Amino acid sequence: MARLLVVVPSETDPPARLGEWLRAAGLELDERRLGAGDELPATLEGSDGLLVLGGPQSAMDDEQTSPELVGVRRLLAEALRDDVPTLAVCLGAQLLAEVGGGRVRKGVDGPEVGATLVAKRDAADSDPLFRPLPMTPDVIQFHHDEIAELPRGATLLAANPAYAHQAFRVGEHVYGLQFHIETTPEIVAEWAERDVVGVAASPFDRETICARAAAVHPDLEEVWAPFADRFADLVRSRARAGAGAA
Repeated sequence: MARLLVVVPSETDPPARLGEWLRAAGLELDERRLGAGDELPATLEGSDGLLVLGGPQSAMDDEQTSPELVGVRRLLAEALRDDVPTLAVCLGAQLLAEVGGGRVRKGVDGPEVGATLVAKRDAADSDPLFRPLPMTPDVIQFHHDEIAELPRGATLLAANPAYAHQAFRVGEHVYGLQFHIETTPEIVAEWAERDVVGVAASPFDRETICARAAAVHPDLEEVWAPFADRFADLVRSRARAGAGAA
């Protein structure tokens, strides 16, 4: 069975439905919950892919502020170097951008919060994961920082009017998503309760943010569960290639 290393930087953003979709696609998930004290492996040896989720930390945090992110950056750098199938979500995508030579900053237009849409860019039409998506899929946003510059050589796959760098690919198999696809309505409700500043910056109150998010979750599953299956295909392909080489 193909093995996916799942890095959970914060207990506030578990793999949730994305984890369920990936298990249903036949992957074995090796979850490392940093907030619960789990240790990260030194390398990706023994893993066929990498998933890095989000959290309240910032990709701009130094080692003293967020020491748990040091190992995450190391694994993302290895994934970039070896083109290991990778899906990096929100904070994960920002760390990926930073490690790859891009730039992260405080969002110049403020937090982006709640259910919204992103639009595929032209390059998505030739991307194996993004090509089958609808032109403007539903997503969930909850971020204060933005990816100001993509990693060197990255391909932009999705954008929206609020923040341009919503999804990108580096190499052939390393993907970053600024938005969330893994959530449940309960997770979004918890974020809306915690993130007073983000909610205040939204045109909607907390109750409306939660109601709008709950309403789009069936559409999220319809679109992003097959996306997760396509990502699992990349991980399985690497596992088969490794078995053949052995």
